[in-house]
Amino acid sequence: MVFPQEESLVYDVRLSSVGPGRVTGSDVFHNPSGLDLAMKLHYLKIVYFFESEPAQGLTTPKVKESLFYLLNHYFIICGRFRRSESGRPIIKCNDCGVRFIEAKCKITLDEWLATIDWPSYKLLVSQQVIGPELSFSPPVLMQITHFKCGGASMGLSWAHVLGGPLSASDFINTWGQAMVNLHLNKPINVPRPAFEPNKTIFENDVVCVKRVDSVGDHWIPPNNSKMDTFSFKLTNSQINYLQTNIWSQSFDRTPPFESICAMIWRCMARVKQGFEPVTVCKTDPHRLGNEMMSNNQIIKKVEIESECSIVDTHVRVLASLLANQGIDERNDIEKLVDKDEGVTDFFVYGANLTFVDFEEINVYELQLLGHKPRFVYWTLQGVGDEGVVLVMPWRNGSIINGDDGKFVTIILPEEQMVKLKIELKNNGLVLEGDLE
Repeated sequence: MVFPQEESLVYDVRLSSVGPGRVTGSDVFHNPSGLDLAMKLHYLKIVYFFESEPAQGLTTPKVKESLFYLLNHYFIICGRFRRSESGRPIIKCNDCGVRFIEAKCKITLDEWLATIDWPSYKLLVSQQVIGPELSFSPPVLMQITHFKCGGASMGLSWAHVLGGPLSASDFINTWGQAMVNLHLNKPINVPRPAFEPNKTIFENDVVCVKRVDSVGDHWIPPNNSKMDTFSFKLTNSQINYLQTNIWSQSFDRTPPFESICAMIWRCMARVKQGFEPVTVCKTDPHRLGNEMMSNNQIIKKVEIESECSIVDTHVRVLASLLANQGIDERNDIEKLVDKDEGVTDFFVYGANLTFVDFEEINVYELQLLGHKPRFVYWTLQGVGDEGVVLVMPWRNGSIINGDDGKFVTIILPEEQMVKLKIELKNNGLVLEGDLE
């Protein structure tokens, strides 16, 4: 099912802003790290779908009241970007607030979720980016869309420069707690002090980021191709079948993330010849307890020996490479960005074909009135031409019964996506119904 005239589906759009209940004070600044600034051209877009019963609690007064209290702990995201004298982006914590959007949808929740027109999901979450006027651009936008049936969606647009997927997930999950109890037992995010220039010479070759010509104050990476989005579900039965085909009865099999990505990597090699490295982004298990906003996810490059053909390499080998090999480039990325005080523009997602693991992100932890979301959709805005593959848990409905499989989203140039879908179908990763 594909929506005709999708722009008319969502209507009666209303905008406002919500700030913290407490005044932050004057001359308070948050200084993003070098790794934060490496991600500044990327945006996390998340949509949570709720049935009508929990959606009844999403009234404007109730949501805004919860945000007044929540944003006392997250006052940094209510600020606006400025540039220091050196040109380095910083956040002035001036309590301008997050943008709050209310809208209505002409169809029911069931009708929406029956579609496979994944690009249309952009109607449920703001597509605004930072710039071209930094002082007027909110880094966080929240959109509540009420469906015809009484169900609702909550869309979160989160500027990646604030923090990684874990930070975004913690924020929205804590908002769910504030909807129940306004007095949160959570530390306040403390602004990071001013950056001190590092005078050491840094000349390492960093693979996981790509430098781009200056984008000025309009923070979105340029694309040479029109990008397309495709998503599909893999049930646990399909994953078990895939794992068995790759590993037989071996006890040394990799987790599903690496097996799925290895298969997609080899499919991509048939679409696009070459031996370029890939990037793997995963939650750092040592940072799971860190409640402060930051970009601390692992960013590692994985390469195959140049004389080897990816197409001819067994998927088992590729999966093992993704799981056990690679070089974490976070420190080098930080030094590279800080070398010129954060003025140069870079991007990570799509600098190489990038595999992103959302397994540890607590994707389904947001609760409203004790109810989990029926479905959660994560995607990225600002992906480079080499593309990205996102893998996250998938649950079939709002009943808490463990994960029912994985949900995969791929963002690629349109001409490559057409060929990749054929390869995915030929290799049993997608079914005919996923392509309709």
